[in-house]
This record gives sequence, structure tokens and C-alpha cells, in this order.
Amino acid sequence: MSTPPFFTARVGDDGTQCDAWPDQPLLVSLEQGGIDWPSSCRNGTCRTCICLLVQGQVRYEVEWPGLSAEEKAEGWVLPCVARPVSDVTLEAPAV
Repeated sequence: MSTPPFFTARVGDDGTQCDAWPDQPLLVSLEQGGIDWPSSCRNGTCRTCICLLVQGQVRYEVEWPGLSAEEKAEGWVLPCVARPVSDVTLEAPAV
């Protein structure tokens, strides 16, 4: 079974979704899909884009993104440096 060319990123519980490409950060996929997401540094340090990964899995290109071990264990992710390895569901940050 081959890996699909892209996954689906769902945001919130209102049905909002977009294609999520495994070769680019989730933040880029969200923006290309027309989903407005807070961001700033785009390198995993400012934490502006932090959100909860409700379902699915991601991988990081950077060795240690700006998350503590506890935050990672709780499911927090940084879409600016996280790349999907499955369909994902994200809980949008409170604004």
C-alpha cells in the first residue's frame, strides 16, 4: 500500500478542512487551503501557531521544536514546523 500524495487537515468541529501535504509544514497547507491561522516566526520558536493535535500524527524537521516534553505528551504541536504523516484534526487556538 502506497502513501497518499496528501492528507486531510480538519480544524475545529465545523467541518473546515484542507489538503495537508507531507512535504511542507501544516501551517503552509492551512494557508493554502484558505484557513486563517495565527503565525509569526515560522521556525518553531515563538509559539504563536501552537494548537492541540486532537487526532493524527505529525513529524518535525527540526530536532527540538519550541515545545516542552510535557506539551508534546499532551498533544500540543507547532504547525509552522510540523508535517503531517496522517490525516490530522487540530483544535484551533483560542483568539
